[in-house]
Amino acid sequence: MKIVVVGAGKMGYSIAQLLADGSYDVVVIEQDDERRQVIKDSLDVLTIQGNGCSPDILGMPEVRDADVFIAVTDSDEVNMVACRMAKELGAHHTVARIRNEDYTNTDPQLLNRTQDVDLNLNPERITASEISHILMTPAALNVDDFADGKVRMFGARLPEDFPFLRVSLKNVRLPGGILIAMIFRKHRMIIPHGEDVLEPGDNVYFVGSLEVIKKFEENFEARYEKLERVLVIGAGRAGRLLAQMLEKKGVFVKVIDKDRERCRVLSEKLNNGLVLCGDGTDIDLLTEEGISEADCLVCLTDDDKLNLLLALLGKHLGAKKTIVRVARSEYVDLMAKVGVDIALSARLLSAAEVIRFVRQGGVVSVALLEGAKAEALELKVQAGCKVEGKTLIKAGLPRECLVCGIVHQGKASVPNGSSVLSADDRVIIFTKSEVVQDVIDMFANL
Repeated sequence: MKIVVVGAGKMGYSIAQLLADGSYDVVVIEQDDERRQVIKDSLDVLTIQGNGCSPDILGMPEVRDADVFIAVTDSDEVNMVACRMAKELGAHHTVARIRNEDYTNTDPQLLNRTQDVDLNLNPERITASEISHILMTPAALNVDDFADGKVRMFGARLPEDFPFLRVSLKNVRLPGGILIAMIFRKHRMIIPHGEDVLEPGDNVYFVGSLEVIKKFEENFEARYEKLERVLVIGAGRAGRLLAQMLEKKGVFVKVIDKDRERCRVLSEKLNNGLVLCGDGTDIDLLTEEGISEADCLVCLTDDDKLNLLLALLGKHLGAKKTIVRVARSEYVDLMAKVGVDIALSARLLSAAEVIRFVRQGGVVSVALLEGAKAEALELKVQAGCKVEGKTLIKAGLPRECLVCGIVHQGKASVPNGSSVLSADDRVIIFTKSEVVQDVIDMFANL
């Protein structure tokens, strides 16, 4: 599959890196030679220096007739024009990063009809939605729903008093319908087997039907009060979108930003929330505005280092929970080491959307976990594929993956070795990133 990426900035680099690791043929177009050289020196991709909107560039044999054309430059307008021209020159599918909500607020399908954009990628909206989803599940480090909401993945850091610590998993009796899908310990991923044990501080991903997982979440949420007050530092696009999402869910939001114009724009969009023009590092301001009473502090400035500083300052002043948005995905592990509760990479969240779109076929949804070291996939069993009609124990799936849920004829269940994979079943799988394509191929009718 040939994939063309226009724009070698941070977003373009992350997308090209993940796609190249997935054994796709990737071509990166970048006008700035220094940026292009960075990609060329570090990734196994073909690079072309030039304008991604130029008919000469788009008409090159290496570019035209791309299976997927992805435009992620810093300009929404350039991305739209590039996608439309690429479609005219034979591209099968197009993806454009479009951050300006004015283009999509009135009619979400307008870009598809007028600009031939098949997938609109808005990193700020994706990030805000993910944070909102996590905040509505206070104990979660990560939460994703699959199979139209029938199956939920719930990731949590195990506390010292978790009841099943240091017990072989074969002896752990979780509530019926729940499976431990994956364990992350000190940056090492463990596909759980019977002799493995859980340790305090592990990041553990549980999977089960929505109703059962919601009940199970109460084991963790007992230590959290109901989410009522959130303090957001940063009134950029992500901050504005998050504040509006939380307000609609009945949460009182305070937003702090130094930019007076940003504050004015947001204040006009909120009904009950409070927008303050000030410095988020001002200890007196944070104290006066009740940071110790906030259920969560969310740091969404454009500076990763400042976000880290704000989170640590917030913890010192009594914030119960901290969430930080980072641009550089390699900072995610660092944030966890120094005490930040949840660090989210906007680039990885957006890249997951692109990966899902690129794979298409039987891939229904994708969640990248722990800095893209692992993935949670929802796959559709294709008629005639290698695993159709087989039990899990005889399906021959890689050892580095675990089938955690099956939805058969609309009913979700946690499988065992004798569970049969039937055509049109939805299957939720946790897998190491290096074997993802092998797993997908086994469920596809190639």
